[in-house]
Amino acid sequence: MTFSKRWQDYLTVVFGVLLFISPFAFDETSHRVSSIAAYVLGVLLIVGGIVAAATPAPRRSLIVNAPGLVAVITFIAAVVLLFGGAPAIAWSAGVLAILTVAVGYTLRLGSSSATKAA
Repeated sequence: MTFSKRWQDYLTVVFGVLLFISPFAFDETSHRVSSIAAYVLGVLLIVGGIVAAATPAPRRSLIVNAPGLVAVITFIAAVVLLFGGAPAIAWSAGVLAILTVAVGYTLRLGSSSATKAA
C-alpha cells in the first residue's frame, strides 16, 4: 500500500487527533454528550484522513473530499454543543472543522501538474 504525498491528508489526521483529545485537554470529560461527540468526530476525521492518504484517487473524488464532509458535520455539531454546556470542546471542534475545510480547499487550488507529481 502506498500513501499519497498530499500533506492535507496528514494534517486532517492531526486535526482529528486534536479533536479526540480536546475533552481531556480542557478537562471537560464530565460532559458526556460533548465528549462522545468529540471522540466520534475525531475518529471520523482520523479515519477519513488515513483513507484519503491511502487512496491514490484524484483530488476531486469523494474519498479525498470525505474529511471535508466530516468537518462540515463537526462544525454543525460544534454549534449545537456550544449550547450544551461544554464551550471549550465546541470551540475546538468549530475551529478544527474550519481548518479542515480550509486545508481541504487547498487541494482544489493546486494545479493539476502538482497533483500528478504527488
